[in-house]
Amino acid sequence: MYEGDVGLVYAGASAIMLGFYLFAIKRYFSSYPAPVYVSLTYGCSLLWYVPIAILSVDGSYLPADDGWTGAAVLAFVVVGSAIAVLASFRAIALGDVSYVAPISKLVPVFVVPIEVAVFGQHLTPLQTAGIVVATAAVYVANYERGALVEPLVRAAHSRPAQLALLSAAAFGVTDVGKRALTQELGVPPASVNLALFVGVALALAPLAVRHVPDGARDDAAKFLALGLLLAVAEHLVILAFTTLPASLASPVINSSAVFAVVLGGVFLGEDALGVRLGAAALAIAGVTMIGIG
Repeated sequence: MYEGDVGLVYAGASAIMLGFYLFAIKRYFSSYPAPVYVSLTYGCSLLWYVPIAILSVDGSYLPADDGWTGAAVLAFVVVGSAIAVLASFRAIALGDVSYVAPISKLVPVFVVPIEVAVFGQHLTPLQTAGIVVATAAVYVANYERGALVEPLVRAAHSRPAQLALLSAAAFGVTDVGKRALTQELGVPPASVNLALFVGVALALAPLAVRHVPDGARDDAAKFLALGLLLAVAEHLVILAFTTLPASLASPVINSSAVFAVVLGGVFLGEDALGVRLGAAALAIAGVTMIGIG
């Protein structure tokens, strides 16, 4: 199996796990304040991830040469990830997961222009068309009978949609950062995730400790289980970024929207499942065009 094929396997497996992860947020944790949920989940992921990092990293956790650049980009990725995760969680808490997921997974729409600007990648006509198709997913997700511009107005005034787009943009920036860390700067993949789990949990801890609900201890097992799911998924994600361009890995990873939409519609009884499946299909079609273009 070629290295690129292995990367696609990593990306595909992570997409399935992340789809279940989005569903679990809505099903079990949407009542939590965002900083509390994120801090506890990432803290639990860190517990599971430390053994993976110890076994995965052979030698230094940062490259010997140009270590300061790697540390700076790593810090940037951690901050961007914290913003992305907070926005994603709040969007799911406020709206249906089947509505939020197709919008929040438009990450490649932001990844490709950034890679073009930073790494000089050429934007093909197919990729340009893919951005248009993926953007149409936002329109379809907001579609109801009425004026043609009504879905766009609804999306512009919808807090879940606004937060989902913010999350997609922030994840787009951090995805490119992960690609730069693992491919251009040679930072071990496990180091990126270690910094992510430690940095996000610690950054939000001061806010979290003041708002922990009384029943949080009763949900300890759920947090540990979700932390394990996230730890494994993120490890597969970062392995995918070590072998694939971000513009190819990101579309596959963000196909998790389809799984999230189906789970939300079937198990949570969310409305307009057909329309939202259509939106998810458009999002995946668009990001696939971006990836293969």
